[in-house]
Parts: sequence; C-alpha cells; structure tokens
Amino acid sequence: MKKRLLSLLLTLSVVLTACLPVYAASGSAASSQPSSTGSATSQSGDSMFKPDFTLNSKAAELVNLDTDTVVFQQNADQKMYPASTTKIMTFIIVMENVKNVDKQTITYTDKEKKQIDGTGSSTAGLKVGEIYSVHQLLYAMMVPSGNDAALLLATYVGGGDISRFVTLMNQKAKALGCTGTHFANPDGLQDENHYTTAHDLALMAKYALTLNYFLEITNTTVYNLKPLNNSSVNHQLTTTNAMIDRGAEGGAYYNPYVKGIKTGHTSQAGRCLVTTAVYGGRTYLCVLMGAPTKSESYGEMIDTTHLYRWVYTNFNLVQIASANQPIWEVPLKYAWNRDSIVLCPEKDVTAVLPEGVSANSVEVTPNVPASVDAPIQKGQVVGTATLTYAKQKLATVRLVANETVDRSELIHSANTARDIVTSPWFLGIAAVILVLVGVYVALALFYNRRKGSLHKVKKYRRF
Repeated sequence: MKKRLLSLLLTLSVVLTACLPVYAASGSAASSQPSSTGSATSQSGDSMFKPDFTLNSKAAELVNLDTDTVVFQQNADQKMYPASTTKIMTFIIVMENVKNVDKQTITYTDKEKKQIDGTGSSTAGLKVGEIYSVHQLLYAMMVPSGNDAALLLATYVGGGDISRFVTLMNQKAKALGCTGTHFANPDGLQDENHYTTAHDLALMAKYALTLNYFLEITNTTVYNLKPLNNSSVNHQLTTTNAMIDRGAEGGAYYNPYVKGIKTGHTSQAGRCLVTTAVYGGRTYLCVLMGAPTKSESYGEMIDTTHLYRWVYTNFNLVQIASANQPIWEVPLKYAWNRDSIVLCPEKDVTAVLPEGVSANSVEVTPNVPASVDAPIQKGQVVGTATLTYAKQKLATVRLVANETVDRSELIHSANTARDIVTSPWFLGIAAVILVLVGVYVALALFYNRRKGSLHKVKKYRRF
C-alpha cells in the first residue's frame, strides 16, 4: 500500500508540473521591438491654422513641400470638377508609359480633330498630318492647355483606345492615395463621372513635381511648336497662367515667386488653379478649385496671392526635433549597472510654426513601452513620439535608442528564475504539492498506527 500511495502522488505531481507554462527569454528582440510606424511623417487633414480672409474659391489646400505639411484646407475632401487641371494626371501617365519622349513621335490625325471640333475647348492649334515628338506635345498640352494634344497623347499611350488610357489614370490616382477621384477623360471636359478633390489634386501635383520636365514645362510662358515634318510652320503657344506671365492681364496677377503649374476652367468646374511658390528657402503648393466664373476677376489667382502672402508672412520653418537631441527615456531591464535607455528622434524634424514660436513650445507625446529589455542596439526603434503645437499635430517621428547596451546574463537568469518562482502557476503548483505531501504524511501516519494496532491484536490472540 505504501508503494501505491507514493506512485499516485508522483503521478499527480508530474501531471501538474506539465501544466507549467514555458517562459520565453524576456530579453528577446520580439519583446523589446514595437511595430514600426514609418519614418517621420507630417500632419495632414484639418487645417493647422486659418487665415483672416475669405476665399473666392470653394475648395483649397496649401501644403509646405519641405515638410509635406498641410497648412491650410477648405473643403479639401469635397468632390469637385477639375477641368483642365486633369492634365496633371495625363502628364503623369504619359511620362510613365513612354520610354523616350524625345525620340517617340506621333502624327495628329483626323480622328483626334473630329473629337475636338465643336467642343469649344482650348487647343494648341494642331493640324492633321503634323508630326510631333511626345516631348513637344507635353508642352502643347500644358502651356496653352491644348485638348488636341491631350487627346493625341492619350490615344497614343492607350494604343488607339482612350478608355485604356483613362483606366491607367484611375489606377494611378488610387496608387497615389486619392480617395475622391474618378477620371472619365484625359483633358478635363465636363463629365459628371469626372471629378476629384483639392486634396487629391495636391497628391497628384506633388508626385508630378518629381517627374522629369514637369516643372520646366508647366512654368513655360511661351513655346514655339514646330512640326517635325514641316519646319516652316510655327505654332506660338502662350501660357494660360497669368500668375507666371508678366504680360498677361496687364500684369495684374503676376507673381515672381510663383512657378507653374496648371489652370482649369469650365462653367461647371469654375476656375481652378494649381501652383507652387518658392520664397526664403520655403516651397509651397497651392490648390484652388471652384472660383466664380462670372466675375471679371480671376478669383483663384487672387486667392493664391493672398494665401502665399499669408503663409510667408506669418509662418516659418522651425526644426522641432533633432536626431542628436534626446527627447525621452524609458526603463531598461537586464542591463548591468543601467536602469534606463535614452531615446532620440530617428531623424531631424522640421515643421511650419507661426512667426515667433520656437521649438520649446512644441509638446511631445510619446508612445513607448513601459520598459525595454537589453540587449538593445543603437538606432533600434523603440516607439514613436507625436509632436504638437496649440493642439495641432505637427509630425510623428520614430524614437530610437541612442546607444548599444548589452544584456547581463547573470541579471537576466536571476530575473527569469524570480519570474518563474513568483508566477501564479508556480505558486499554485507548489501549494498543490504541499497539500499532497501533507496528505501523504497523514496517510502514512494513519497507516503506521493501523499497522501497530493490528500487530497488537495478533499478539493478544497468541495467548
């Protein structure tokens, strides 16, 4: 019976011990490495600050291109008709699908002419039979806003099928993050299924600015378009953008700091304008849509001037975080003679702030773990920090360790043992084992007493 009792207790102990959870090394990379949130990103969405004037345009977005910060928005996500600002996307698709814009040539045919005739839209004056390089046609499309050039380019890239080209336009818009855009044609002629938003148009323009020739072409005021097959012909093209042409409209809208990009105008879309401006080492992108068409003045150009004057007068670029300057500290485990690690921004962060506001006014809100485990490498991402001013989000930056710290195996082993011994599982199993030992002792005592009583009974029976 003694052997049976011991076997039963041993079996119960083994079963309970098997339930003890396996403790992973708490100093592993997985435990100390948070999910990546990307590099420093700038605020977009609601306007950071509002000007003290009213716009003529229905929708607007003003972006600082140095920091990719949206400084001002008005109805920026409202669906609007883009008119000829559509050609920004047409330019993108052409550049991405033509290998050599200087060597590849296209002939203007009666097919394109018939599509243009009767529309009353702006053209570059192309004639049937004239041959041009793709590069020339990009000028013809963007400078005078030539719909004939846009249709010719779209037909060429679409392999004779404009709808195929339009599909590429919509696919690219989606790839750029545009959520309120749908194109129905490459030129911007009115169509109820042809729309975008000020924010989406800003996304397209920002991307187009990275492409070869884009700013050069869109900032051209006069271009001489000569057919490759007839050098005696010259179509002199003039920009539709009075903000970059000193001679247009008597110079009333000319601004020496404005560069490009594209105008647009239909009765349904109103007046639209996309521009950039460079002043004092700062670059901005301005998108305006839906300015009145019946007014004798160009409301979208007036708005552009006011917005640029407002932002350049009232705001500066300020470095609000430095990769060499610590901005937070978190507890550190399993390191010898160290109990914390200093965190720095992964990279320098610059933001748009009102005149006179310094980096000291920026609030830092960290998103970091309660602690990290050694070993940790210099530059290892530990968390993020959100930088704000006046409750406006300026940027989110990743925080990295500013040095390498090795793990102390002695401290790690001791802490692992302590964690196991003090864990609820271990304490519970230990309690069960103590109970079983107590039961075993009690049963053993009971068994011995009973054995002694039986021995006495047998002894008395002998007599």
